[in-house]
Amino acid sequence: MQAIVYTRYGSPDVLQLQEVAKPNPGIHDVLVKIRATSVTIGDIRMRKFDVPRMQWLFARLYLGILKPKRPILGMELAGEVEAVGAAVTRFKPGDEVFGSTLRVGIGGYAQYKRLPEDALLALKPANVTFEEAAAGPATGGVTALLNLRKVNVRSGQKVLIYGASGSVGTFAVQLAKDSGAEVTGVCSTANLDMVKSLGADEVIDYTQEDFTRCGATYDLVFDAVGKLPSSLGKKSLNKTGIYLNVNNTSGKLTPEDLTHLKGMMEAGRIRSVIDRCYPLEATAEAHRYVEAGHKKGNVAITVHHND
Repeated sequence: MQAIVYTRYGSPDVLQLQEVAKPNPGIHDVLVKIRATSVTIGDIRMRKFDVPRMQWLFARLYLGILKPKRPILGMELAGEVEAVGAAVTRFKPGDEVFGSTLRVGIGGYAQYKRLPEDALLALKPANVTFEEAAAGPATGGVTALLNLRKVNVRSGQKVLIYGASGSVGTFAVQLAKDSGAEVTGVCSTANLDMVKSLGADEVIDYTQEDFTRCGATYDLVFDAVGKLPSSLGKKSLNKTGIYLNVNNTSGKLTPEDLTHLKGMMEAGRIRSVIDRCYPLEATAEAHRYVEAGHKKGNVAITVHHND
């Protein structure tokens, strides 16, 4: 099968299309024929080995000390179940699925991926494309869900999402609005209309206005990109308000969370924002685009097969 492989850390040029062995499912495994994957900030950081200092040792042990020991990146996927192990009961061949590979050695930049049945995997929403299912819900969507769940966002609350145009931010805006909150999104000039279209009641252009100086206060300030100093974010909280940073996300991601998002997508309550799509062989180019820091929502990779 074809896969994008990297054997050393570095620029997007380290990503190379190669032929590798196709995996076989074990007794408890699902073999997914991948139709789409994505490029996330996490993929960029792993490729460059650009991690926070406090996570350096763990990252080296997980990713590889001198060179990558998991040579195929890709944290999200969507596709079809091609085969299942004899003990698998959740899925059957032909099922369309989507999910995350982060807990199972990554590996989404390939034509096939073997995952255990209990991986972060669920049936794909019936009304979205493989690209829309692969790019966002399993990382950005679940991350936004975990954070908003911590504070039980509800009707009448005022919520500010900093970085509202990114993968996590676009889902956070929609999830908070779906919960009945009054939502303010902070983003750049180019993304104001898109964030407004997701349901934000107000949008603030951070290149023109500093929201921390406008006097408004919020029940929740959520930094969805991890770039807002906590001291600034906390300045805009009301007396009982809570500040959250995506870099401090905690909690267990579960298949049930994905199934919950699936239902919301099928009901039209949330959607994936796709900025651009690239073919698998252009993954390096997709990395360059994402690394430039101007993407809107998510960047998808379409994986072609001879069929």
